[in-house]
Amino acid sequence: MNFQQLRAVREAARSGFNLTEVADLLHTSQPGVSRQIRELEDELGVDIFVRAGKRLTQLTPPGEVALPILERLLVEAENLKRVGQDFSAQAVGRLAIAATHTQARYALPPVVRDFRQLFPRVTLVLHQGSPKQIAAMLLSGEADIGIATEALAQYDQLVALPSYRWTHMLVVPPGHPLLDEPGPVSLEQLARYPIITYESGYTGRAHIDEAFARRDLQPNIVLSAMDADVIKTYVELGMGVGIIASMAFDAERDRTLRALDAGHLFEVNLTRLAFPRGAWLRGFVYSFIESFAPTLTRAAVDRAVAGELIEADAQSA
Repeated sequence: MNFQQLRAVREAARSGFNLTEVADLLHTSQPGVSRQIRELEDELGVDIFVRAGKRLTQLTPPGEVALPILERLLVEAENLKRVGQDFSAQAVGRLAIAATHTQARYALPPVVRDFRQLFPRVTLVLHQGSPKQIAAMLLSGEADIGIATEALAQYDQLVALPSYRWTHMLVVPPGHPLLDEPGPVSLEQLARYPIITYESGYTGRAHIDEAFARRDLQPNIVLSAMDADVIKTYVELGMGVGIIASMAFDAERDRTLRALDAGHLFEVNLTRLAFPRGAWLRGFVYSFIESFAPTLTRAAVDRAVAGELIEADAQSA
């Protein structure tokens, strides 16, 4: 039994039994992947996969039991490497972060700047994607830390820590009728105008949809995007009212727009920071986590890993 065999089985299950994809990922040939899987099956004395001809179609019952075990073995093997690295070269290494556009653009820059000053010999890699893509990158080992508002807490294989709370706001061009409304804007008033906001699954969009649904209102969403800068661009063109994360608006930078509070319209959102359950966190990873969310000290992270509930930090800007 060797780690290459274990990786072949794990990636075959993750890829939907596509051995061509597995071969590309492991930098080998498809026959090589098939051989590694068959050799492990021969050693275990059971079939891990059901086959239709040469194709793998699903896990067998023994395969369903074996897969979580071999996944833990691979995680622990990686942990062993990190233990050695942590003691032999404490401030040298690589940290891969996966985040949504909003987090990468607005929340992470000061954290990355400060981290680089503290750990100049740590190479940072920043991936961007949807919350589901971020979870997939964490589970595959492509990323060490994931940051997003939605979805991360839905995966039992991840430790998803509450980091900070934030609200939405409305953005409109100067002279927009909503600016003349007395008092806070209501959902009924907002529903009269075309709306530009985030795609489903991004940056608190679920709370926006839920708010309108509770009032039995049908919002006229004319454009959706994953990027707040894109939303603001089309608001500037007069195409609609933008609903964005409050952190994505800066009065000095966004001088062609006007902001209206929407904290009373939609539920408060919670950004989470996640990493694979069972992963060994190097010292500089703890430092990055605490820099992003000061309440997530090393002791707090360790308590969360042990199953203790952690409260989110105060609301961000």
